[in-house]
Amino acid sequence: MPKNLLLLAGDGIGPEIMDEVKKIISWLNSNKNLELNVTEELAGGVSYDKHKTPLTDDVLYKAMDSDAVLLGAVGGPKYDQLEFSKRPERALLRLRKELRLFANLRPAICFSELVSASSLKPEIVSDLDIMIVRELTGGIYFGEPRGVEPIANGEKRGVNTHVYTSKEIIRVAKVAFDLAKKRNKKVTSAEKSNVMEAGMLWKEEVQKFYDENKNYKDVELSHMLADNCAMQLVRNPKQFDVIVTDNLFGDMLSDEAAMLTGSLGMLPSASLSEKDKNGRIRSMYE
Repeated sequence: MPKNLLLLAGDGIGPEIMDEVKKIISWLNSNKNLELNVTEELAGGVSYDKHKTPLTDDVLYKAMDSDAVLLGAVGGPKYDQLEFSKRPERALLRLRKELRLFANLRPAICFSELVSASSLKPEIVSDLDIMIVRELTGGIYFGEPRGVEPIANGEKRGVNTHVYTSKEIIRVAKVAFDLAKKRNKKVTSAEKSNVMEAGMLWKEEVQKFYDENKNYKDVELSHMLADNCAMQLVRNPKQFDVIVTDNLFGDMLSDEAAMLTGSLGMLPSASLSEKDKNGRIRSMYE
């Protein structure tokens, strides 16, 4: 059965990346008896330039009907002065939210040919293989209330809400443990339970999930404060196998892990939904 791919090249280096993607798709269709049907649309700054919105409803509906979405990049200095709701990055957040892409997988692998590209010593990053599992549709990026509001004497106040439910924590923890069983059987859960109530809940729910599921008894679970995890990533990154963390810390820790491999461009990502009633999983790849 043919598979339908939606390509969103976006901005900056995105079109250059997507040109190479199209070459690979063409080769697969010609040499591997695959039927990959490709549709190309606009997202990010290029969409704003044409439609005055970073993501049109039409493109969103096409994404929801596709078997997978492939995204290049969005954003750039040209758009920094736009109203917040019109900035290119809002396209990415809307896709994640509407497609319910709750689990973001970012493998950090240091290939031998690129060891010298890392800013760390070769003996620290050689043979590095970490999987970061980032919760993608909760936390401070989506919590309410949010916004900028006036207060007294001409001052303003910016508000963002960091919020998680037990269900959101448990479902991403399951993804991390399932991956760990196929790898080196170690999960590190990173949060800020020392200063954040949501971090306390995160730690409690991950531990409870582990304790109550005998399927993961061969997996080692440890907890680590997110700031310490950031330090340990550059001190001794090979101590990690799978790191599971929330939206905000996952954003930061995965970008930090990118430099262990030599470049942010060496960290691809897969963003996945839960199975729907028909057994279908929506997905977006960057």
